[in-house]
Amino acid sequence: MTITEDRPAQSPENEIGSARKRKEDRRLITGRTKWTDNMQMAGMLHLCMVRSPFAHAKITAINVDAAKEATGVITVLTGEDIKDVQGGLPTAWAITTDQKSPNHPSMAVDRVAFTGEIVAVVAARSAREARDAAELVDVDYEQLPAALDLKEAAADTVLAHPDLGTNKAAFWQFDSGNAGTGSSIDDAITEARANGIVIEREYRQQRLIPAFMEPRSVVVDPTGEQLTVWTSTQVPHIVRFFLAVVLGISESKIRVIAPDVGGGFGGKLQITPEEIITVLLAQRTGKPCKWTETRSESLLSGHHGRDQWQNLTLTATKEGKVTGLKVDLLADMGAYAGTVGTGVPVLGAFMFNAIYKFPAYQFNCTPVYTNKTWVDAYRGAGRPEATFGIERIMDELAAEMGVDPMEIRKQNWITHEEFPFTTVVGLEYDSGNYEAATARAMEMFDYDGLRAEQKQRRESKDPVQLGIGISTFTEMCGLAPSRVLGSLNYGAGGWEHASIRMLPTGKVEVVTGSSSHGQGHETAWSQIAADKLGVAFEDVEVLHGDTQISHKGMDTYGSRSLVVGGEAVVKAADKVIERAKPIAAHLLEASADDLEFAGGKWSVKGTDKGISLGELALASFAAHNLPDGTEPGLDADATFDPTSFSYPHGTHLCAVEVDTETGAIKMRKYVAVDDIGNIVNPLIAHGQIHGGLMQGISQALFEEAVYDDQGTLVSGSFVDYTLPTAADVISFDIDNTVSPSTTNSLGAKGVGEAGTIASTPAVVNAVVDAVRHLGINDVRMPCTPQRVFTAIQTAGQHQQEETAPAAMPHFDESEGNTQ
Repeated sequence: MTITEDRPAQSPENEIGSARKRKEDRRLITGRTKWTDNMQMAGMLHLCMVRSPFAHAKITAINVDAAKEATGVITVLTGEDIKDVQGGLPTAWAITTDQKSPNHPSMAVDRVAFTGEIVAVVAARSAREARDAAELVDVDYEQLPAALDLKEAAADTVLAHPDLGTNKAAFWQFDSGNAGTGSSIDDAITEARANGIVIEREYRQQRLIPAFMEPRSVVVDPTGEQLTVWTSTQVPHIVRFFLAVVLGISESKIRVIAPDVGGGFGGKLQITPEEIITVLLAQRTGKPCKWTETRSESLLSGHHGRDQWQNLTLTATKEGKVTGLKVDLLADMGAYAGTVGTGVPVLGAFMFNAIYKFPAYQFNCTPVYTNKTWVDAYRGAGRPEATFGIERIMDELAAEMGVDPMEIRKQNWITHEEFPFTTVVGLEYDSGNYEAATARAMEMFDYDGLRAEQKQRRESKDPVQLGIGISTFTEMCGLAPSRVLGSLNYGAGGWEHASIRMLPTGKVEVVTGSSSHGQGHETAWSQIAADKLGVAFEDVEVLHGDTQISHKGMDTYGSRSLVVGGEAVVKAADKVIERAKPIAAHLLEASADDLEFAGGKWSVKGTDKGISLGELALASFAAHNLPDGTEPGLDADATFDPTSFSYPHGTHLCAVEVDTETGAIKMRKYVAVDDIGNIVNPLIAHGQIHGGLMQGISQALFEEAVYDDQGTLVSGSFVDYTLPTAADVISFDIDNTVSPSTTNSLGAKGVGEAGTIASTPAVVNAVVDAVRHLGINDVRMPCTPQRVFTAIQTAGQHQQEETAPAAMPHFDESEGNTQ
């Protein structure tokens, strides 16, 4: 990765803006951390789940006798054994009041709804003994017809849950004409058909799997006064809440700890069947219990992401000014609704209009159940899907008009003078400068030079063609505010909590409700607190991920940590400073109005008299000489609930070379210029962008979860579910422009998902651009060499058919039949 930085470095005394190395990395890279699976406890039992090999079937009998007699086995439980206590996994976001949501048991009782659903659990003295005994559980199934194809499922051809009577969970619509935020989409389409341009395209968002580095794991200790749960999760506070709700345990009797967590990408943002089952086993046996998934279990039964069909209709004037956008979307939910599964496409609804000034917009979404692993939030959650659709069809508009795709974007985007700007969906973008980010990206990319090279290759009929892809994106992130989420029927708030403890020695503890799983909170929060309080970076300790220590929080997802959680730290620091002010005035024998705070010290204006925050912390602790009525201590709490989302944006440019004789794709250059507002730590921010780029590029070129016609996941290992290595991609050129957010005092915007959101359409646009002159306007993801080659061959055959005499039969060698 190449990081270019053309702005002057901030002065060393400012922690915010400094590229500090992450303080948490030392323990991570030296192996001194403790993952959940590293937990060892006396007498601990190990669990192995028995899973269904069928996508849809009745359970007619389960025989566990042989498993119970196996070496080391303590107990074996089936769904029948726990049906009265297991409850159902919750759905936190029903997008309509009449949404149909099937009961989601942690363990199936009489019917399985997807391959990999749990039907029994073995508890043994070792993991090996549990696995061996699980092989002895004998389950009889009666296979049922399975709903596997999304479009067929939407037609209710086969029902995934016959008791629901339909596969359609709900229908959700946004219409700008009805909402009063824009004009009628029907009028826009009618006008464009008569006097303008109408572009209609269908795009496929393939099913993906969150391939986090650390497999999911949970350890439960039932032996103390509290039930203590260690789990590899993004959301310890939410897990605690749902354990209480689902199992009827007093929330005060549950402690959830997320130790170091090795990635999540949304794949660890819900309560899981395995967490419920492990708690139930621990309660039944009275012993600590551990479950850790294998990688194949993770791919099979951890929730999946994306999986949509998108039908887009874009209207424009003959001059290329967009006039309307209609989106009809089918979203595969898999077998169950998930924690926020049906809400994910709704998030995308607010981003299809992107950075463009559409006067009319309609979004229609139907979430559909199938007999596959359930789908929930995956990095970006609705925003990548929306960005892909709009950025692809903007390229199609440019192709229809015969103009450069960058020019069509410039013609239609919101200019920097127009901020704040209220979009066609009613959101107010507070700040941005698309022109600046694009100009910088084009300069770094050598856009004109590469276009000239592309022209030369076209003219020379070079078998290796150059394609240039563009993605000018924005996103809504910092999942909040609570009132907006409530209006969308979301089941929780969007606030975040922080506490700052001023210790008598002058050291600082920051307690945050956001829970890090690789984002660098311990470093960034230390920088914020150090800057605000005027203490040394090394003197700040950040505590998180333990509901006993951080009793209040909404956890980490949706690029919310800095813009919501970081701002809570700022507000807590401000309260600490204000709490210290009357004590400082008393000890300095001055009026509080005559004091000023800077560099960690309250001073009397115009004099050299002052007292440091550390000295005040000790004085407050001793409480020997405090103003009357003042309580000892400087500690402070703060909860921040934003008034709006934050809206990072950027311009990503990709160049690829496509061998038209083989379909092989080679990335040539990738430039990303992101505006993420003010940056607390450039090293961490660029690392987030770098990782996001890899995931977005991987969707474009490599990843896809594939089921066969029986509902078996055939991409169930990393042999078949392909992920890129460093050898498969190139170095990226990254830079930033800055338009500070106005929704938080840091001026920050989210960054965790930006690379993932922007990169996928940039890469696919580049691939299509390389072969568009051959008559190709789409290549379905992942754009493998086989798919590119097939698209080239199919386009060539169509061209031959169009030029062949009508009476001449055409032999299609790829299909082996005469047409």
